[in-house]
Amino acid sequence: MAVYTEVTDDDLSRLIASYDLGALLSYKGIAEGVENTNYVVHTSKGTFILTLYERRVDTADLPFFLGLLEHLNKRGISCPLPVRNRAGEVLTEISGRTAAFVNFLEGVWPRRPQASHCAAVGRALAELHLAGESYTAERPNALSLEGWHALFDRFAPRADEVSKGLGTLINYELAYLDRAWPKTLPSGVIHADLFPDNVFFIGDKLSGLIDFYFACNDAWAYDLAICLNAWCFEPDFSFNATKSRALIAAYQSLRPLTAAEYAAFPVLARGAALRFLLTRAHDWLHTDPNALVKPHDPLAYVRRLRFHQEVKSAAEYGLETTS
Repeated sequence: MAVYTEVTDDDLSRLIASYDLGALLSYKGIAEGVENTNYVVHTSKGTFILTLYERRVDTADLPFFLGLLEHLNKRGISCPLPVRNRAGEVLTEISGRTAAFVNFLEGVWPRRPQASHCAAVGRALAELHLAGESYTAERPNALSLEGWHALFDRFAPRADEVSKGLGTLINYELAYLDRAWPKTLPSGVIHADLFPDNVFFIGDKLSGLIDFYFACNDAWAYDLAICLNAWCFEPDFSFNATKSRALIAAYQSLRPLTAAEYAAFPVLARGAALRFLLTRAHDWLHTDPNALVKPHDPLAYVRRLRFHQEVKSAAEYGLETTS
């Protein structure tokens, strides 16, 4: 359960009084998520999410994240909208943590994504990229190539505790990506973490995107590669080409990839797999076994990475050749 910081009734009632949210009716911790503490809060004026930012989140980045949510909402993207208090501020404090309220989005995330879900996500990702073009604030991606080296350095001596040979695999892949990683692809704001549990649906219709706390500036096609890794592999780790084609075709219906993005896509897919392998392996080794949050299995991304290492062309992912 991802509730690291407890909130009392009295403290929450006092906090709500500084907003135009009505009276507190009830609240409950949200079990999902690993980065922050989240509560669903019911008041006499509606339902809201209260997020308490834990120590892994740099509070200096919060204006970028929350400003991005406001920017995207104004441009028709269905994502959480920060709630400003009576003083016009989006950031507040409770239980010793910086915090913020956002509106509640209806929907559930798909436990068994189908090709139709992948198509909806592809289109939504393109819409997000296009809407974010006019967002002027910038945040470098701390979890790109340079950051991967730094992260691996933190657990390299213990990598084989996760899986025999993992350290050798990561060293090989980092050396390859140092040579092959593209530097000049079209870029802008990316979500960087658009996994199925961050996308809500009502029936077959996508109803919202959440959890923008890895958002940053990077290559748009890299964000698409992250989605491919997250949405287009089955529980047995086999690649689902039908889902991949649906995801990519829907994305390209709004923002066709350039020839350079097409050529670089297999490298981007490898990099996306390595990024999540590294963070999961790090957390696997550094999470207290008694912690309430269970770390994700890093070996799921070893399997993905090995698949991408065998790919010779973007066509194998279902990308159509661009001019």
